[in-house]
Amino acid sequence: MLGSSDLPLDQRHDLVMLDLDGVVYIGGEAVPGAAAHLRRARGAGARLAFVTNNASRTPEAVATHLRDLGIEAAPDDVVTSAQAASRVLLERFGVGARVVLLGAVGLREALLSDGLVPVGVEDDAVALVTGYGPDVLWREVMRAAVRVRDGLPWVASNTDLSIPTAYGVAPGHGVLVETVARFAGVVPVVAGKPERPLLEETVRRVGGTRPLMVGDRLDTDIEGARRIGIESLLVLTGVTGLAELVSAPAELRPTYVGSDLGALATPHEAPRTEEGRAVLGGWTASAQDGRLVVEGEGDVESWWRAVATAAWAHLDATGVVLDTAGLAVPGPGPVGSQR
Repeated sequence: MLGSSDLPLDQRHDLVMLDLDGVVYIGGEAVPGAAAHLRRARGAGARLAFVTNNASRTPEAVATHLRDLGIEAAPDDVVTSAQAASRVLLERFGVGARVVLLGAVGLREALLSDGLVPVGVEDDAVALVTGYGPDVLWREVMRAAVRVRDGLPWVASNTDLSIPTAYGVAPGHGVLVETVARFAGVVPVVAGKPERPLLEETVRRVGGTRPLMVGDRLDTDIEGARRIGIESLLVLTGVTGLAELVSAPAELRPTYVGSDLGALATPHEAPRTEEGRAVLGGWTASAQDGRLVVEGEGDVESWWRAVATAAWAHLDATGVVLDTAGLAVPGPGPVGSQR
């Protein structure tokens, strides 16, 4: 169930690790208020790290994009799945190791920065590393897949099945990973969320003893935080909505829930349970005949937390996801009863 914090989260945690798309920006635009919320978090003493599964862009490019949106960021504040993949290879094979590269400039620069040597698909190498790269040729994918089948160790930057583009959601690197894995009968070592390497690399690079992961995706950001045993904040500015939240199994549940990054600046009170109902901030949420019912009046943050607590308690007890049809998510500010 949800956790509680008497302190604002940006005071409780000395490192705030932020997913990007859906948390800090959406497409080419900053999430409303994001720059001010992050500036306030820095002022409270928290270090900020911008964490991305995207292996194609360099930290310099990501930091430039963030600054263009009015968000203070330096390349050292950015950690990518390319850097995490390179660290995996470095620890296994050492400086100077030759690695077949299928990917874009972000992955190449990560390898070079760690003293690894990127080579082509026909060259002698100790491993293969793959990442999203729009210019990767199919003949190179075929040759690499055969080498993996024949025993070449393989590290994948991430397994994201989709990526946002200017022309809509498109296939991501995870599609290539599935294709090669199915052909070769080999599962790669994965560096990106929800696997451990990327978040561990972020802590190593940026520092901090009390990290918090902030994300909008349950199956990457929140699951990744749970895998390395740290607290997490789910923000509702991205892909997770009511249906996804109420149906989340235990391994995908965040420590805290907030509407946006403003939740970093506030304490978090968990709902209390009274006679099978979740009660918080004037709201009462409960299961009634298989439906999620919310009654009362209060702020939207308390609404979300009461809803999550009631839904998860019912799911754990019965294995059944509550019906939310007709339950409208309230807007900001005080709102009234809902059924």
